[in-house]
Amino acid sequence: MDSATEVFIAHRNLLFTVAYEMLGSAADAEDVLQESWLRWAGVDLGAVRDQRAYLVRITTRQAVSRLRTLGRRKESYVGPWLPEPLLTTPDVAEDVELADSVSMAMLLVLETLAPTERAVFVLREVFDLDYDEIAEAVGKRPAAVRQIAHRARAHVAARRPRGVVSAAETRGALEAFQRAVQTGDLQRLLDMLAPDVVFLGDGGGVRKAALSPIVGARRVARVLTAGVRKIGQEMSVEPVQVNGYPALALRLDGEIDTLIAVRIDDGLITGLYAVRNPEKLSRVDRETVLSR
Repeated sequence: MDSATEVFIAHRNLLFTVAYEMLGSAADAEDVLQESWLRWAGVDLGAVRDQRAYLVRITTRQAVSRLRTLGRRKESYVGPWLPEPLLTTPDVAEDVELADSVSMAMLLVLETLAPTERAVFVLREVFDLDYDEIAEAVGKRPAAVRQIAHRARAHVAARRPRGVVSAAETRGALEAFQRAVQTGDLQRLLDMLAPDVVFLGDGGGVRKAALSPIVGARRVARVLTAGVRKIGQEMSVEPVQVNGYPALALRLDGEIDTLIAVRIDDGLITGLYAVRNPEKLSRVDRETVLSR
């Protein structure tokens, strides 16, 4: 194995994590890594002072470019778009900051940032790069990057879950869901819905799902009541660890049909996310290693 390959493999998990946080899609993150490798393979290693920073810079540039393409693609996406869920290793959950940054709720917040803002936020807040390194990665002056970081931080703070949500809180909400499926007793689950709860279903036009967000406890409760009865009759439910947090995998004939994740604020469910698009469920049967 040559030196360039060894270095790239040594940093691959980090680079994948950067790309995934930028894109919310494992498939697109893998494409970005392939493009980054092709550029890295042509670099004179002797001229590279900091190999990790250089690789992060290449990956970020490719991810920003891909993110702009994805933005155009999402405009024609059928129904709500949700991030691609990843079955994560236990160490991701132990790193509270990393788990928070890759949670389904946070990835949806990051979707509201412009591509450069998202890159700056991720590199600064998650990977703790200095402003000079980030400036090189996004092609901006350090002073401009500081302003972008400040703006992105304020934008995210206004939209992210209020306070750090423990895995136990998330697990409690999902256990209520699982118990409702198994026993038909929905009351505890419905008691956990916030008045302004939002339900998003991502079928991608391939599987049946609501074509627009369902908002409000009463409307979401109706959806859950109908859904839980059907799930209990046709599907098995198992707890999984997805994007650093507990989630539920619903299986039909042994195959994952739906992945359910939640957002918790002040002890109540404010977001219910059901991923059904088969293209987004291919990595939920095997663990993905994330690192920073």
